[in-house]
Parts: sequence; C-alpha cells; structure tokens
Amino acid sequence: MLLRWMKEKIKYNEKTESIDDVVNSLKSSDDFVQFHHQINQHEYRISYFSTLIDPDRVIRDFLPYLNKAESNDLAIVINSIPINKKEMVTKGYHAKEALMRGQLLLESLTSPKQYALFEVSIASDREISQPEVEFSVTGPQESFIEALDTNLSLIRKRLPIGELKTKKLVLGKLTKTKIAILYVEGIVDVENLRTMQQRLEAIDFDQIIDSGSIAQMISDDSLSVFPQFVNTERPERVAAVLAEGKVAFIADGSPEVVFGPTTLVEFFSSLEDYYLGWQVASFTRLLRFFAVTFSTLASPIYVAVLTYHYELIPKDLLGPIIGSRIMIPFPPIIEAVFLELTIELLREAGARLPTKVGQTIGIVGGIVIGQASVEAGLTSNILLIIVALAALASFTTPIYQIGNTIRIIRFPFLLMSAWFGLIGIGAALLFTIVHLLHLQSLGRPYLSPIYPPRFADWKDAFIRLPFSWMSSRPVYLRAQKKKRFNFFEANKKHDIDE
Repeated sequence: MLLRWMKEKIKYNEKTESIDDVVNSLKSSDDFVQFHHQINQHEYRISYFSTLIDPDRVIRDFLPYLNKAESNDLAIVINSIPINKKEMVTKGYHAKEALMRGQLLLESLTSPKQYALFEVSIASDREISQPEVEFSVTGPQESFIEALDTNLSLIRKRLPIGELKTKKLVLGKLTKTKIAILYVEGIVDVENLRTMQQRLEAIDFDQIIDSGSIAQMISDDSLSVFPQFVNTERPERVAAVLAEGKVAFIADGSPEVVFGPTTLVEFFSSLEDYYLGWQVASFTRLLRFFAVTFSTLASPIYVAVLTYHYELIPKDLLGPIIGSRIMIPFPPIIEAVFLELTIELLREAGARLPTKVGQTIGIVGGIVIGQASVEAGLTSNILLIIVALAALASFTTPIYQIGNTIRIIRFPFLLMSAWFGLIGIGAALLFTIVHLLHLQSLGRPYLSPIYPPRFADWKDAFIRLPFSWMSSRPVYLRAQKKKRFNFFEANKKHDIDE
C-alpha cells in the first residue's frame, strides 16, 4: 500500500512540475547547455543537451531566423523558423521528455512568459540495407533499420491505404521507448488487436531496448522454448501479414518488427516460397519439415539403437558400425553430447567473431576437430556424419528463432534416448506434442491448422498451392473480411478475341 502511494506521489509530482523546475533539475548535467540570446528588446533563453542536438542545424536553421524575428509573441516567432517539428509547450513533463529526445527549448523572458520546442536532434539513422538474417536470392532487398519513422514508411510504401492504422505507446520508465502498433482496419480481428494492445500497455518495466524483449514479455507462455511471435526484418513480410489480418508492433531503436498471432507451421514458411513457382515452393517447404525432423531425431535415434536396440541394425550396416566404434571407450551418449556441444561451440564462436574470421573458424575448426576426434578414438566417423548433417539441417529454418528452439530441444531428446531408448524418444515426442497443443499465440491455437483442424488453411501450410487457390484469408485469424478475391473469376480463362 505504501509503495503504491509513493508511486502515485512521484507520478503526481512529475505531472505538476513546472518547466522552470525541469530546466533547473537538468542543469546539474555537464552536457546541458543554457544561454541567453537578446534581439533588440526581446530576450530569450535557449536550453538543450549538447550531446543530443545537431549544432549545424541550430546555426543554419534556427538562430538566423530567430534573429530576424520582430514580434514579441513566441507563437508568431516560431512560424518564421523553418523547422518542421515545432510546438508551443506549457507542461513541465512534456518539455522534459522533449529535451531528453534532442529537442531545443526556447523560452521568451519578456512578458508574457512563453516556451517553444524545436526538433534539432542528430540524424543518426543508418541507410536502408539488405537483410542479413532473412536473406533471400529473389524478391525485395530492403530491411528495417533502428528508426521508427523510417520503418513505418517502408511498410506504408507497400500498403498505401488509409485503412493501415497505427497506435503509438511509450514503454519503459527509464528508456521511454516509442512503440507503434500496426493493423489494417476492416480486416483485423478486433479481439486480436485488443489483446495485443492490452498486453503492451500492461508492461511495467524500466528498460525496453528491443522488440524481441517485448515479445517475450507479452507471450502467452514465457516458460516455453517455442517462440510465440515472429520477429522479422523484412517490410514485405509485415505488409503481407497485415493484409492477412494480423497485428504487428515496432519499437523505436529496433530493426525488427514483431507480429502475431502465429502458428508453428508459419516458422517454416519463407518469403521465397511466394516468389518462386508453387511446385518449387512446396518441395522446399516439405524439405524443411523433413530437415527439422531429422535434425531433432537423428542423433537420439543413433544413441537409442546402439544402447538398447542394436538388434534393429541391418547386418550389412552392423560391420561398419562395429568397426567405427571398436576403439572408442565412451558410451554413445557421451560421444553424441561431445560432438553436439562441439558443433554448438563452433556455431556460437562463428556468430560472435567478425564475419571473415567467423567463417574461417566454422569451416576449418569443424574439419580439424572432427578429423582429430575420430583419429583419437573419441568419436566414431558415422556419428560425426550424422551430427554434421543434423547441424546442417537445422540451418534450413527460414526464421532464426525456431532454429534456436531446434538446437535446444535436441539435448532433452538425447538424454531420454540414453535413459529409455526408443521409448524415451517417444515419451519426449509425446510431451512436445502435448505442450504444443496447449500453447497459444495471442490467445489463438499454436498448432493451427493442424489442431484444431482448419483444412481450408492447409493450402498454405505444408505445401503452397497456386495463388488462384488462396482466395480466403487464414481461418484462425478470424479476419473481418475473409475473401481476398473471387475464386471463380481468378480461374476463368479468357481467349484472345474476348
């Protein structure tokens, strides 16, 4: 009760603080600049943080036009200064927030006392570059950057409609991070939008750095290793999911957009699936499902068969396996864990080192360590091949978050296979399926369209059918406008003479 009263009192003091009190409190910082500027009979006081403003803009766009001002009314003076973002201010908390974001405070000391804010912050936005995480050979080659307004423009360029709406929030007591919620009015399910907005508004955290941390805070099950929202750096993916009826949000300072609700199947869908023919896309998508299954179960099955079920090994394969393991002193589980950890160490080292050095470490380190471990009798060459193929298969997932999940769940499967054999693998698989059945994304089933079965959505789940077959938006999104186009008109053939 006392803590709540203290929070309310602090909030009350912030709301009632005057602009002069704010300026006096900020003076103690060495990078806070304040000086007087007199023009004829008019006296002004200018305040700003020298580390946040662009001095060239102050000298070029602000002071020369302020010197030409003849009126005593600050509301008239600001109209003659050619800076786009400017406004009169009367509240202390408003002035404090603006100063901390790189704005300049102009104070008229002659009666009546007035205050105005000018946007002269340093332009620190980097140029729009190619995607690094979700790279594709075909399709657009633009990615988001760390500027909220630029990211919004990239999306609006692809959805130039008035129905694309944004709702802005400020999260983080210390960071004051700007958040923008995006949706298409008339298509989005109102309940999904309300749930997303309520969860974002309920965040009570001091430091908000990236959109990925926000996604964890608003997840339905924060203890699950499976991602419940999709992070993307590609504007066309965001535009596509907004047109389907999903909700997205952007955090200022983050180069990724988060959207939901999502499903497990969606993490195996790549943007290239829609840029290539549907036959190629369907084959590639099925290949990804097989690769992830192989990556998760290959090493555990090897350990289970060699530990408990060696009678399942074919006679032709029994000789090579015995020959590869005859000098190895460790049981299969130790051998498998050693190789899996080696692969993870190489992967982590390659990701943290500079690009060229990381590539060299990954290739040379894998060859040298693998060959040395086989020659030293620590691992068998057959398991080395299996682990290498499993690691390679885990890279086929087009979304980075689900790749990390595959890396983690492989180890519980390994331990269960060492303890109980194939029965342990079956138990671990059953536990994973039950967990996925209970998992939700923004309150929607995570395993849809598999369960609950939505057969209408299967046309873009495990395979991708032609665009003329996808006339309806996904059922699980409950979009207000369910149809995209007329199916029969799209499939109607027109002769040349018609």
